[in-house]
Amino acid sequence: MKVLHVYRTYFPDPPGGLQEAIRQIALASKALGIESRVFTLSPTPVPSEIDLPEAKVIRCRSLAAPASCNVGGIDAAIKFRELENWADIVHYHFPWPFADILRLFGPHSKPAVMTYHSDIIRQRYLGYLYAPLMRTTLQSMARVIATSPTYAATSRVLQNVVSSEKLQVIPLGIADYRDEALGDDSDYLKTLLVDNDQPFILALGVLRYYKGLHVLLEAAADIKAKIVIAGSGPEEGYLRALLARKKITNVVFAGQVSNGQKQILLARCYAFVLTSHLRSEAFGMVLVEASMFAKPMVSCELGTGTSFVNINGETGWVVPPESPKQLAQALNSLIDDVSLALRMGIAARWRYERLFSSEALGEAYAELYKSVN
Repeated sequence: MKVLHVYRTYFPDPPGGLQEAIRQIALASKALGIESRVFTLSPTPVPSEIDLPEAKVIRCRSLAAPASCNVGGIDAAIKFRELENWADIVHYHFPWPFADILRLFGPHSKPAVMTYHSDIIRQRYLGYLYAPLMRTTLQSMARVIATSPTYAATSRVLQNVVSSEKLQVIPLGIADYRDEALGDDSDYLKTLLVDNDQPFILALGVLRYYKGLHVLLEAAADIKAKIVIAGSGPEEGYLRALLARKKITNVVFAGQVSNGQKQILLARCYAFVLTSHLRSEAFGMVLVEASMFAKPMVSCELGTGTSFVNINGETGWVVPPESPKQLAQALNSLIDDVSLALRMGIAARWRYERLFSSEALGEAYAELYKSVN
């Protein structure tokens, strides 16, 4: 079976959680005999085709990216038609309005499904203009996939636009890399922590507006451990300035980390924290990675998939967003009770194996593709 994934950007352009989600779906389904290609746009689409382990990536030029919506030209429309003819199934990834336009004027000759990754949050007013086209696209799908039961129940779009017969839940997942060789991590941790045996709390991801890391910095003085913030992004300058202004001494910025460094941080951290405070954090793939490493977690209640990955009182604690005191209390309860932290970490690992592993992801999407083909 041949599947065409459609999204606005993809590797090797700057990565993000949604691109990684597509990569994991393609990798997991490849193990079951499904061949994937990815149609995307790039400001510098040279080469135009790239063979990656998970799929062949076909890139056309992005002419502009207003409101984070990459827009292509006639060449993109022609290439999309060619790829649609190649595919048995077209798999769209929401949101990308340009893909809706390609769908609207395309032949609709192949079954189509859509993974609905997130509501449109930041561009709300543009969303009103986009709404009629969005409805047309969603209603034309054979299936629409929410990434958690929580998101399926709380998204107004999914509840009001997609029929219950078409709406399906398949959690995101990631291949297990916990047991890959770490190598010598002592020098790396020492540069971050001075004492590499010191327990630390890890926050990991692109530093975006919705990550709520200002709340973590507000809480830091009351947290009984070092905090490592790993990642880079548009909020980094603001967060570093806030750190300096408040003279916070137990927070370390690790900057952009390699895959190997990320593995070291996940393996050695005591617990994991995700302070996202807006629904733009639709799932929290980093929580799945923390679960893979059997780490207890603290996250915020957003009415999204984060509280499906991290179950309050079972795999960690879920606190109200933008609540520094409750955030500190939750993290300190894990720091003060090693046995509690261990139990929650084991529970997180069990949920990873059952719900978020590559095997679970591949089987779920293979069944979906068979059901619509």
